[in-house]
Amino acid sequence: MVDAEAAVQSHRMQFQNNRIHRVVISLMVLATWFFWYTTPRPVNSGGHNGPEGKDHTLSPSKPFNWSEVVPSSSLVYHDCFDGFQCARLELPMDYHRADGLSRKVAVAVTRLPAKVPVTDPRYGGAVLINPGGPGGSGVAQALTTGRNLQTIVDADIDFLTESHKHNDSFYFDIIGFDPRGVNNTTPQFSCFPSLLSKVNFGLQAEADGILGSSADSLMRNWQRRAALSQSCSEVLLARDGNDSTGEVLGEHLNTVPVARDMLEIIERHAEWREKQGLKRQQEEDKATGYHAEQKIAVRTRWDRGQEKLLYWGRSYGTVLGATFATMFPDRISRMLLDGVVDTDHYYDGGGESSITDADAIFHRFFHYCDVVGLEKCPFYMKGGPSEIREAYKGIESGLRAKSMPVAASSNHGPEVITWSDLKLIQRISVYQPLLTFPLLAKLLADLKRGDGSSMAAFKQGLRPVTCLSEECIGTGSWSQQCTGFETSEDSSSQAILCSDAIYTNTFDLDEFEGIWNGFVADSKSIGDYWASVYLTCVGWQPRAKWRVNGPYAGNTSHPLMLVSTTLDPVTPLKSDFEPLIDTPQETALIHNMSSTSDRRLYEAMLQDTFTFGFPAGLVT
Repeated sequence: MVDAEAAVQSHRMQFQNNRIHRVVISLMVLATWFFWYTTPRPVNSGGHNGPEGKDHTLSPSKPFNWSEVVPSSSLVYHDCFDGFQCARLELPMDYHRADGLSRKVAVAVTRLPAKVPVTDPRYGGAVLINPGGPGGSGVAQALTTGRNLQTIVDADIDFLTESHKHNDSFYFDIIGFDPRGVNNTTPQFSCFPSLLSKVNFGLQAEADGILGSSADSLMRNWQRRAALSQSCSEVLLARDGNDSTGEVLGEHLNTVPVARDMLEIIERHAEWREKQGLKRQQEEDKATGYHAEQKIAVRTRWDRGQEKLLYWGRSYGTVLGATFATMFPDRISRMLLDGVVDTDHYYDGGGESSITDADAIFHRFFHYCDVVGLEKCPFYMKGGPSEIREAYKGIESGLRAKSMPVAASSNHGPEVITWSDLKLIQRISVYQPLLTFPLLAKLLADLKRGDGSSMAAFKQGLRPVTCLSEECIGTGSWSQQCTGFETSEDSSSQAILCSDAIYTNTFDLDEFEGIWNGFVADSKSIGDYWASVYLTCVGWQPRAKWRVNGPYAGNTSHPLMLVSTTLDPVTPLKSDFEPLIDTPQETALIHNMSSTSDRRLYEAMLQDTFTFGFPAGLVT
């Protein structure tokens, strides 16, 4: 066993002279990344916001509003939110229009400025991020976790000693963007004529129950999904009456054009960087006399058509990253794929199941409950994990046979607790165990006593309260006043997934039942839910105009860094790395992140990835 911390320190000194062909870091545990991303940390909330860092300022007296930003073919940053900068980058909807008259999309971009100006020698570039999904908002990710991510990739903190380095290493921008069809990027769309109709649809779906909840659950869910797909398809295939291009949004929402958009973002950011550099160089020359070397201008020069990507993608974001690597293998500077999805399986189906680890994660609940005891786990039983597990099975089978009525109280109305409700909290706990296991223990302990009040409060707390506004009533159905001023994540997710994974909308009812049974065999915990994800695309009609065939990733200009945990509910370690690590180019691999005590090593390795290109050392 190589001493991991010594390896990191040693390799930082010798990195330039030693090429790593494959790095396999093998630590142990579950979901370190989740602990990091959800734990607030005391970081510098600022960033460089002086004259060099922005192009224009909207009225500071009003809250930031995306609609007030005029889209531009270059990046024009505006101060927004708290220490961030925002832009709307205008790009062609169809990159293959030879006449150049394509409809436009306006991609929402949010930048967390580096802690040094882009003209500083220590500026390392802009790291693009994607939170997953599909349908996740990079803008939202930048605003909520951007500072944490920046703390990791920046080089001013040595995570092994938890001290400031005070050296000349690099500092990075964090750039989040909303892909096509997501959140603040336009054109936006809605599959419902109003938010109220969407809420009503969700309430009825909840009343119907999930797959497996009743004898007719398959037909009910199939028909409900088909109705939603038809509604979305009609919206996305509708032609804009004021547009003469004949292009429709639904044909341009898949992952491939988003990867092309990323290429344009890094080119436009470089264009902006060059402008800042020339401006700063002129100021320097004016103040101290002309400098023949023109160091600032040279350092910030835009390498037209050759700029390379810095990227950190999670979950579905790894599909986006692998797609970019397939299309533009020579345009990668650093690419960190975190929670790796099998890209071939995502696009084409087949291969290993994605949920084979889910039950193992859920079973950790019984183990941890036994370890911490009754004081911290109210569902604790003296007979150990097996007795706790049997108690859970009793609750599940009981609710499957007979729902539980719950009278109103001061914090919830009358309610009926169902098997579907229990499966929902089970799914959430598998996805977010560190946050949800304590809640699960409380809910189960109450249900075991025949008390459904806490579950009723939880269930009703998830339901949004929506009424038709006066503006909606005045403007009518399908107006933005009725549908909202951003695209909802569930609609975005459906549109992107169904456009990417065509195989999910080619099976009939009998074929799907076989798929469903297979998922349940893979995971009792989330098999029914995972099958419903595939059901999302029943009857989907739009077809993407631009697709790219695998194999994915390929011989990239810089090795990819792959990160995953030992246990992940939907991106299992055993199969997800295989398509990428067999590429001709060297591929670095970190798997099995650790507990809090090893988090520093993990952070140091990610930091080295962006600073040097690889983490240090080999740990077996």
